[in-house]
Amino acid sequence: MKILEKYDLKYLNTFAVSVRAKFFIQIESESELKELFTLPEFQQNKKIFLGSGSNVLFTKDFDGIVVLNKLKGIEILEDNSETVVIKCMSGEVWHDLVNFAVERGYWGIENLSFIPGTVGAAPMQNIGAYGAELKNVLESVESFEITTGKENKKRIFSKEECELGYRDSVFKNKFKDQYFIVSITLKLSKIEKKNISYKILQEYLEKNKIEVKNSKDVSEAVMAIRKSKLPDPNEIGNVGSFFKNIFVGKEKLKELLKIYPTMPHFEEGEGTSPQPSPYKGEGAIKIPSAWLIEQCGWKGKRIGRVGVHDRQALVIVNHGGATGEEIKNLAEQIITSVQDKFSLTLVPEVNIV
Repeated sequence: MKILEKYDLKYLNTFAVSVRAKFFIQIESESELKELFTLPEFQQNKKIFLGSGSNVLFTKDFDGIVVLNKLKGIEILEDNSETVVIKCMSGEVWHDLVNFAVERGYWGIENLSFIPGTVGAAPMQNIGAYGAELKNVLESVESFEITTGKENKKRIFSKEECELGYRDSVFKNKFKDQYFIVSITLKLSKIEKKNISYKILQEYLEKNKIEVKNSKDVSEAVMAIRKSKLPDPNEIGNVGSFFKNIFVGKEKLKELLKIYPTMPHFEEGEGTSPQPSPYKGEGAIKIPSAWLIEQCGWKGKRIGRVGVHDRQALVIVNHGGATGEEIKNLAEQIITSVQDKFSLTLVPEVNIV
């Protein structure tokens, strides 16, 4: 385990932004993690843990230590005729875990196929797509408390203690930067539990005359849809969806529909998230942020080295050589234009550093 200095993070973030970390280290085991906690470079500096770098925007050099998580391993803890309980280390690629499940015929995370990132980011974000969310299958999260002392406490968070919301959890709010996620435990079904009511997914299956016989069929359909809509970070820098969708109450929706009668909107449960209230204190009617951004003329627009993707307005792209500040400035312009036109506030899904 070696600490490097002034390390370029360009190839460790999917925006491909070139910034340097004061210190950089890669960990591959829990013993290395425990050792890391004792090092002065870790104790005395700001800290960022990176997985695949697919949900972070660096706007400047990081004056602290960046830790690359390479904790690997997938283990079946319990197995019966109806369910299986799986433990997965946080440094695994999320889609590799999905493949592990669907290749064995397990149901529960096939709708979450091809979401970029590592397993450790999944509970932080409560990842969700095509009518499914991590909270539907999560059992617990194993973590280490990050302290400046030598005694580091391991804590198991139950699903309830994670307080999972819409792209939200205690790890992004109440306990932000206080815990390092070591592993997650999921309970998946061995009995067929198709979740194909989400409109886009349903239309794709019908159009291509696909009869869903197993979870892998759903996974492959979701992958095809995602690939058709979202750019490959290996070809053009991006983090997928930059903004969260917006949720409003019924009264606010009525006001908006008087002015914008064609505005798309979805009641919770209509092929969106099954949870009743994505934002605490707000409504449960989703308005797609992509539509709002497109209505403001941003889709496909380019400003210098940055722009908005021409197939998906939620995606901001780095056309090559852009700085994090340039990307952030474009995001702020988009937020302002949506606020001015619709009186709705876009919230970034990405972690801006």
